[in-house]
Amino acid sequence: MTAPGLVVEDIGFHERNLRLRTPFRFGIVTLTEATQVFVRVRVRLSDGSTVEGQSAELLAAKWFDKNPDLSNEDNYDQLRAALSIARTAAVDAGEPLSAFGLHAAIAEAAYPECAARGLNGLIAGFGVALVDRAVLDALCRAQGLSVFAAVQRNLPGIDARTTPDLAGFDMSGFLQTLAPAQSIAVRHTVGLVDPITEAEIAPADRLNDGLPESLEAAVATYGLRHFKLKVGGDMAADIDRLTRIAAVLDRAEAPYLVSLDGNEQYEDAEAVLELLHRLGQEPALARLMRSTAYLEQPISRAHALERPVTALAAHLPVIIDESDSGIGVFPEARALGYAGISSKSCKGVYRALLNRARVAKWTAEDGAKMFMTAEDLTTQPGVALAQDLALATLIGCTHVERNGHHYVDGMAGAPEAEQQRFLAAHPDLYRQDGGRVRVAISDGRMAIGSLAAPALGTAVTPDWDSMGAAG
Repeated sequence: MTAPGLVVEDIGFHERNLRLRTPFRFGIVTLTEATQVFVRVRVRLSDGSTVEGQSAELLAAKWFDKNPDLSNEDNYDQLRAALSIARTAAVDAGEPLSAFGLHAAIAEAAYPECAARGLNGLIAGFGVALVDRAVLDALCRAQGLSVFAAVQRNLPGIDARTTPDLAGFDMSGFLQTLAPAQSIAVRHTVGLVDPITEAEIAPADRLNDGLPESLEAAVATYGLRHFKLKVGGDMAADIDRLTRIAAVLDRAEAPYLVSLDGNEQYEDAEAVLELLHRLGQEPALARLMRSTAYLEQPISRAHALERPVTALAAHLPVIIDESDSGIGVFPEARALGYAGISSKSCKGVYRALLNRARVAKWTAEDGAKMFMTAEDLTTQPGVALAQDLALATLIGCTHVERNGHHYVDGMAGAPEAEQQRFLAAHPDLYRQDGGRVRVAISDGRMAIGSLAAPALGTAVTPDWDSMGAAG
């Protein structure tokens, strides 16, 4: 199918504030509240008709830029600036372009402009990614196709113009092989201040809202078998915490899978090797370590791509996450011994698809055991969740880091009518409970068949009037 040309006529930003039901700590920040941004785009097609598209993402503090001198609001303003820059680039493109051609034009303008303002590549990518997703959503709606069918037919017009290393690769043939699953496993993140057992929660600290408050309760309630465990850089504290986690996970007779997330807490591979060595010496951690599939971004982004990690990778596959600041990073990381890279909607749907194409190309060429993971615990129910899950299953991930629903009270913040629209459109993915529409998890999995809607994951539109305008 020929990629149709699009012109962006207008882009609006809206915001909705969320209060977390329980605090979450990752890296150097503990979050108790957050803001979700929504993008609303109007594009004009070649026949003169117009259609709207949407995207949504949490404005996450201390991940895109971990400078401790910046406040959370400073971080939010950085992301808002990136969105504004991407909007200007999209509208200024002017001439009809394919969705991917528009992405390339936006990226070409937005990354240098962000850099000139002191905004790093992750921040720049956030703005580009959200505009891209809203445009792709509009394209799918205009054609009456799910994102799965649109990508299989290469309706966006994806090619190698931004990835010279993929020149000559049969992109359209590859995209035809991508197909969604009907369900996906939940990889439950255990935050650094999360209670591990019920006994750890003092009566005065209990929420008593009918939802799991500890890892122990979450495993029992949802039947979880996949876990993401944070390590914080303090050897004694990490060993103690992982030992307590292992005591809970090892109760299950069925196998479980673990990923370890270093969250950039280490300066070099040697420090990480010492951590793995110590963990391997603990008898109480034997099963947990045997169940660990990979280690995520343990080395700070300032140094992660300076030296090879082959010695570390000999013990455990290592992937990059925060270092993934642009489309050219994955080949560079591969050359240093990294085995994989994370997919996040906030980094961009096209980056994920192109990186997945690289995995296919490298596998065909030399049998390289490269892989992609699906990460992003901050994704909230509604537009953001649908779009991120659609991308994760499209690129073949069988499990996904997913428990933003654990830290936020279901679809809290959304009007009741909006919640009910999502429940009606996605009865496999959501359930009604305790006055909220919530993510439905059974036997550790989410059913996602309803994401094959004529849109990017969901055809439901949020209640724009209930949000605050954000420029």
